[in-house]
Amino acid sequence: MTHTQHNPSVTAPTPEVWSQTKWAELERDTRERALAAPSEEDAWELIVKQARAVLKNYSTSFFIVTRFLPPAKRAQVEAIYAAVRYPDEVVDTFPMTQVQRTKLLNEWAARYDEAFQAKSLQESLRQGAPCFVASFADVVRRTGIPREHYHAFLDAMRLDVWPRSFATLDDLIESYIYGSAIVVGYFLTYVYGSARPGDFDRALASARDLGIGLQLTNFLRDVAEDQRRGRVYLPQDMLRAEGISEMDAADPGQQAALNRVLRHLTALTEEYYERSQANLDAFHHDSRVAIRACIDVYRQLNARIALSPRGIQHRESVPLREKFRVLPASKYWRLPLAYLRA
Repeated sequence: MTHTQHNPSVTAPTPEVWSQTKWAELERDTRERALAAPSEEDAWELIVKQARAVLKNYSTSFFIVTRFLPPAKRAQVEAIYAAVRYPDEVVDTFPMTQVQRTKLLNEWAARYDEAFQAKSLQESLRQGAPCFVASFADVVRRTGIPREHYHAFLDAMRLDVWPRSFATLDDLIESYIYGSAIVVGYFLTYVYGSARPGDFDRALASARDLGIGLQLTNFLRDVAEDQRRGRVYLPQDMLRAEGISEMDAADPGQQAALNRVLRHLTALTEEYYERSQANLDAFHHDSRVAIRACIDVYRQLNARIALSPRGIQHRESVPLREKFRVLPASKYWRLPLAYLRA
């Protein structure tokens, strides 16, 4: 595997939301309580409550939009989020070497496979599955999510540990975004469901386009930060077209060219959002408000990146008041209750 030039053996962690110690304490406490729960449903509710806390602490945007899902679907989405959040923290935040990160990801993947040998959630826990692995495996069993999709996600996480460059946008999508975002969209599609059985493939297509859009927007927001971690997600052919043979996000001489690449990619990203929205009606009606809100919030962020006069050195965000504006006013009442519960 080809590594980027500036990738150190011990990667610099990003600012912590929760420390590795906090995650370990959460696992111990949740496991003890879930194993002592009087029923499978009680154990599920305990783990989901902790998964909800993870979501609320790490993603304000996604926490808000998921409040508009029916409770049963919302709980499954929260379990999915926790199962992808922890490996992401292993890759980006925990202070450890590349080898240690890889070992932890491999152990997590092995526990995921073992969780399917158990007949119940609590049995998975007794056999040693981490709580968020056990709950995610339960979601996979209930919804029919293809088991291999989670391995594709973990493969993308390994690629973050051992980064390489991407020749073209297609290379970036198929080699990395497929695992990091597209399959996560597929997870959610199996939970959301389709309007009619014949619409499911169209819902998956919408999820694919949305996953690509979300991931590209996140890349474009974090170009400088990603390079500090040894990662360059901008396609090499687009950089070369602007005269950049080796990207340096801190080089003042590259700023104008990099901003042109960003504007080109934000335009392409908008096309993915447009296609995703065009197939929104393929999803079950009880999930469309949440999906539409997600599209709208991230389209706002994508537009802010495209129009930003400060370029790649500034990390754009959508103010909370702007996020609320894309949500249906008739459903605002759900949000204060959600925050109080959390």
